[in-house]
Amino acid sequence: MEVPGLKFRLAPMCRVFRIASALLLALPVAFAILGLRYQAVLLWTAALLAAGYAWVWLRMRPSAFVVQPDRLEVLWPLRRESLPRGAITGARVVAGRDLKAELGWAMRVGAGGLWGGFGWLYTQRRGKVRMYISRIDRLVWIEVRDGRPWLITPDDPDAFVSRLSA
Repeated sequence: MEVPGLKFRLAPMCRVFRIASALLLALPVAFAILGLRYQAVLLWTAALLAAGYAWVWLRMRPSAFVVQPDRLEVLWPLRRESLPRGAITGARVVAGRDLKAELGWAMRVGAGGLWGGFGWLYTQRRGKVRMYISRIDRLVWIEVRDGRPWLITPDDPDAFVSRLSA
């Protein structure tokens, strides 16, 4: 079902995430090859990794952000979530290098490296931040009234912020 509104796909991965993803995607293949040659238990390891990767793709990595008149919708292959526009108090494009100064130390909890970083970002100065990023620069920071901020990477961050702020 097509969602009305202005749709922004998840941004293409930056080089860091492309390299990390390639390395991580090679792991189940390597375990499968070793399992066929040496120990069958490694086949289970390969299957477990592949299942985990499918979970990340289908449930953790969003495919698009849709700006509706009354809400921001986040779409995943197997789920969707809405954030009411009235709860959004601001949105801005931020450089990755500027986040450290603003947030202090940070620790990701969720999926990281494979196709991006998805889940929670625990930060020293802002506490928990919802994070759905596929690159480490030109991120969109969304302030939420009575909620956790969001950090996302739509494919056109300037147009996204303009549309969301309108």
